[in-house]
Amino acid sequence: MTYASRDDMVKAFGESECIALTDRSYTGVIDDDVLNGGLERASARIDTYLASRYPVPWTDTPGVLVGTCCDIARYELTGASTQNTDEIRDRYREAIRFLESVAAGRATLGRLSDGSVAESSNRARFTSGGRQFGRDETGGGAF
Repeated sequence: MTYASRDDMVKAFGESECIALTDRSYTGVIDDDVLNGGLERASARIDTYLASRYPVPWTDTPGVLVGTCCDIARYELTGASTQNTDEIRDRYREAIRFLESVAAGRATLGRLSDGSVAESSNRARFTSGGRQFGRDETGGGAF
């Protein structure tokens, strides 16, 4: 199972870049086998980070993992005839930093450790530290 699809890659980087990343036979079209291989490697890499906190693979992919998977797959697909640019490298490194933060517990995917969706409360809770300027503190006077 991959966290991103062919359509996600095309939406993220455009068809011409996806062709450049995958067209090893110079046919002028996206090679789905090459693209899916990159997405599978990226998804496997993501699982290595997430496995310490969450059950993997995810059955319903959190949206943040789609972009992360695309960035990692893009990096994985460079090297043949596609040059690895600073932007590709930077986005890959940022994706890995994010996954490291999730693995360390500094970031979350909005899920609990069992994979269920974390429910948020829409209520604010306020507590008072006590009166600062009560009658006793001001000697009975007001200001």
